[in-house]
Amino acid sequence: MYTPDIHPNKSMDDFIMLKKHIKPSCKVFFASDPIKIVRARRQYMFDENGEQYLDCINNVAHVGHCHPEVVKAALKQMELLNTNSRFLHDNIVEYAKRLSATLPEKLSVCYFTNSGSEANDLALRLARQFRGHQDVITLDHAYHGHLSSLIEISPYKFQKGKDVKKEFVHVAPTPDTYRGKYREDHADPASAYADEVKKIIEDAHNSGRKIAAFIAESMQSCGGQIIPPAGYFQKVAKYVHGAGGVFIADEVQVGFGRVGKHFWSFQMDGEDFVPDIVTMGKPMGNGHPVACVVTTKEIAGAFSSSGMEYFNTYGGNPVSCAVGLAVLDIIANEDLQGNATRVGNYLTELLKKQKAKHTLIGDIRGIGLFIGIDLVKDHLKRTPATAEAQHIIYKMKEKRVLLSADGPHRNVLKIKPPMCFTEEDAKFMVDQLDGVLTVLEEATGTKSESVTSENIPCKTKMLKEAHVELLRDSTTDSRENPSRKRNGMCADTHSLLSKRLKT
Repeated sequence: MYTPDIHPNKSMDDFIMLKKHIKPSCKVFFASDPIKIVRARRQYMFDENGEQYLDCINNVAHVGHCHPEVVKAALKQMELLNTNSRFLHDNIVEYAKRLSATLPEKLSVCYFTNSGSEANDLALRLARQFRGHQDVITLDHAYHGHLSSLIEISPYKFQKGKDVKKEFVHVAPTPDTYRGKYREDHADPASAYADEVKKIIEDAHNSGRKIAAFIAESMQSCGGQIIPPAGYFQKVAKYVHGAGGVFIADEVQVGFGRVGKHFWSFQMDGEDFVPDIVTMGKPMGNGHPVACVVTTKEIAGAFSSSGMEYFNTYGGNPVSCAVGLAVLDIIANEDLQGNATRVGNYLTELLKKQKAKHTLIGDIRGIGLFIGIDLVKDHLKRTPATAEAQHIIYKMKEKRVLLSADGPHRNVLKIKPPMCFTEEDAKFMVDQLDGVLTVLEEATGTKSESVTSENIPCKTKMLKEAHVELLRDSTTDSRENPSRKRNGMCADTHSLLSKRLKT
């Protein structure tokens, strides 16, 4: 039986040891007040003190943390055999057949890997070999993995203030109709954004360059939970194919029924849109490291004809494939696509009501169990509420709800929970968010413009400037800088507001 080791500072102690001995460049969730998770079940996670948290962000545990059928399948196969894929085994063949059956007919050749990063790297190799071209078109703020080849095409990871973009990389505007170049009031944003890709292709050709591939997440996650306008991918594919390139759909974060109505997110663009290569990972093994690239026979044939052998020691091993098969069974048997539609619609409606109530919410966007809450300080200017977003995710953690913030400005609350998320979970999450937003808006004066116009010394300056610092303070561990002093004439008022925010 699990017995919690109760120690008020143990999580921070563990974090300090982590930074000392392991991956110092890797950020953990809630770094200024980390939590140590020791077990999980379905949509819930439990810390070392036995506290339960509602997991609203873990799209890796796709069918639910520690699903008994996944555990059973892994254990059963482990007891028999696990080896590399140079030996014949029924699991890899059966899994390839099952995966292919979920995709359009021409996508029929599978390459198994261990991670989404490996899958996207291999997809680039396939595309470049197919036509003999090098250049790649990617979307602004995109993230496709941690390998060197993928950092090069992931503007999300480009270093600020440094020109690190390679000459063979071309960045197209994110098809964001809320805060992008072409917005919801545009007559045809899909065509407008697609024409940006067309222009990139024309400019590349005029410079003597050739396009190998266009790559995009079917729904951009790190970019801020972006849902492309309908028809955008179809139009882009037409231009890319005309240039001799291939279309790569990155489904690493958004595949396997998350959108509800469709098994793959790219299918939202219609049956007549079929990518040339699809990459998948994360939810594929429910936390077990397994990923895949699926492509056409023509592209696979061109890759084989190069004479370069593709071999992955663990990719497609018997245990990974057994786990993958179990995940597919659970999605079907528990109607998790239907659940994504029902619960996703319910959650979206609840959030839209909150948007009408709270001035900090600028936009609610999403489909199925992939939803973003774009927080703003000004509705007209759509000014990103970055500090407020960070404050909110920490306050939600205190309410035992795990959220994260992302996007170019780190102001978008991301909701992408395990697919077993329920309407009760949705209601609980929204109720907690309502409470946090209410306290925050009252404390910062965002509910009423009259608050900032009162003839009180320093009041205006505090509400316009100091509250941002205060929000930042709420996500900074006081133990890191205990002697920190506040400057200015409004210190007392600032302290009072700080206390209100921390209630």
